[in-house]
Amino acid sequence: MRICRFSTGEEPRFGVVTGEVDQFGQPAEDSVVVALVGDPLYVGIKLLDEEHKLSDVRLLAPIIPRSKVVGIGRNYAAHAAEMGGEVPAEPLMFLKPNTTVIGPGDPIYYPPQTSDLHYEGELAVVIGRICRDVPVEQATDVIFGYTIANDVTARDLQKSDVQFTRAKGFDSFCPLGPWIETDLDPQDFADGREVQTYLNGDVVQDGTTADMIFDVPSLVAHVSSVMTLLPGDVILTGTPAGVGPMHVGDEVEISIAGIGALTNPVAKRA
Repeated sequence: MRICRFSTGEEPRFGVVTGEVDQFGQPAEDSVVVALVGDPLYVGIKLLDEEHKLSDVRLLAPIIPRSKVVGIGRNYAAHAAEMGGEVPAEPLMFLKPNTTVIGPGDPIYYPPQTSDLHYEGELAVVIGRICRDVPVEQATDVIFGYTIANDVTARDLQKSDVQFTRAKGFDSFCPLGPWIETDLDPQDFADGREVQTYLNGDVVQDGTTADMIFDVPSLVAHVSSVMTLLPGDVILTGTPAGVGPMHVGDEVEISIAGIGALTNPVAKRA
């Protein structure tokens, strides 16, 4: 099931995207959004007798985390190597404020404090209920679904500051979308789901989740051993090799097989 957050010009609402999908999770042109009663994380999936053509609505970030976005660094060996670092012995965590979150089509704003802004295409995990100290074998019980993320990073600030808060914390530095796919089986990730990033139509990242050093259940267990996770919290699972700069006027698209594609332009921050 594809859970979206959408607008028809009024207040944001939640809905279910219906219709056939292709091998990459892209919906057919005749897909519709069936509106939901309230927030499905709190009231469950309750359909209304109300439909909108997908083409007639504006898709928003499918979730605004209640408290936090937890990033995982260097979770792909090839990316760790391209960054000149070692593979960590345990997941390397950092936080992004929820004010970094934007949705499909929203601009990534290039702040004046950086001159080296990078894309990082990633699989994102959306937590479905409050949890702490989750065992690996029970991790799927607390996952609501999966979406796509761009862990935008000011690479020069990351290097100069050493810690990641400023480099990854600017407004618009966490595009999420286009929806949350609830029916993916995390165990399928053992066989890999292709993660691709396109910069102005050219493939710049082409990896698979099979190359993760720490898989999804291990990440949920590790993060929840440190901090309580709340419904709507998001875990970014790391990026494949191929990160690089983007500039004002560029368009970045990230696709993950079985979910769909997330596209955002890059704009100058006023």
